[in-house]
Amino acid sequence: MTVDRNRLAALAAEPHFYRGRYRNLEPVPRHGIGDFMRWQLAPGRNFPKGKRFTLLRPDTHSLMSPPEEPQLVWLGHASFLFQYRGLNVLTDPVLSERASPFQLVGPKRYTPPALTVADMPPIQLVLISHNHYDHLDENTVRQLHRRFGDNLRFCIPRGLKQWFEKRGIHNLVELDWWQSEPLSGNREVFCLPAQHFSGRTPTDTNTSLWCSWLLEIDGFRLYFAGDTGYGGIFRKIGELFSPIDLALLPIGAYDPRWFMAPVHVAPEEAVSIHQDIGSRQSVAMHWGTFVLTDEPMDEPPRRLRAALERQGLSETDFRVMQHGEVWSPRSGSDPDSEIPQ
Repeated sequence: MTVDRNRLAALAAEPHFYRGRYRNLEPVPRHGIGDFMRWQLAPGRNFPKGKRFTLLRPDTHSLMSPPEEPQLVWLGHASFLFQYRGLNVLTDPVLSERASPFQLVGPKRYTPPALTVADMPPIQLVLISHNHYDHLDENTVRQLHRRFGDNLRFCIPRGLKQWFEKRGIHNLVELDWWQSEPLSGNREVFCLPAQHFSGRTPTDTNTSLWCSWLLEIDGFRLYFAGDTGYGGIFRKIGELFSPIDLALLPIGAYDPRWFMAPVHVAPEEAVSIHQDIGSRQSVAMHWGTFVLTDEPMDEPPRRLRAALERQGLSETDFRVMQHGEVWSPRSGSDPDSEIPQ
């Protein structure tokens, strides 16, 4: 498959870094601490109840010798294990009990991770979309580095290199939007835009980049959207990379819309991304693990199913996996596990 390298270079030249801060490619509303408090203290606001979903336990022995076909395991939230042709890839691995800098406060995990680092096959590549605590987990990163050492490469957006190097991790691919890096074999990774923001402290907002990733392995294209609101960037991605064989797209953490819409898609918008990028098959993520926003934990899959029906799409086009489910996008769908209960 070919990519228009000249257009990629032209897009990469578009400015998105001003006075030490990154910006989205399209203007989006910015919500400060006042807006956050307005949301948190809204009259009648009820924080959603936590819910533990069914957790399947993958056969760790079979994961060590995966089939030749692409294979996916949902570990929870935005964390997946993707396996294809000898390459084992993790996306935004977060295995801790809380998505927080603290052990006792912050968003709590309600469904345990489907795998521990000790359970995993040799991981060669990790895709990190941005530095929010529910996507960049220091404990998990350190465990992965201790186990796999420099055999493991972290693909990170611009501005995160120093964070990793402070923790003794130097096997890094740091890219800006629309840039790419060839990997061993017939493989290439592309750093692509998302509509979001970054920050781990009150003073570092947008000092590092946020992104989505496209990984091409022998012509198979895996797209990982990371965390994002909806915008015209996805039509551009589709124009450059369609068809995409498998897309991992967020469907949760969207209410209230007045606050979340700029940075988190609702399920209906996730279906639009699926269409915009020319995805052959998509899988839902970013739901069902942590309570981050106001919608009930089990609402996103129901809204996704309704949105697919309105668009005349099948649940095999845009799948909802169970926590711990092992699935191959080329093997068809298991109707018994389409909507977790």
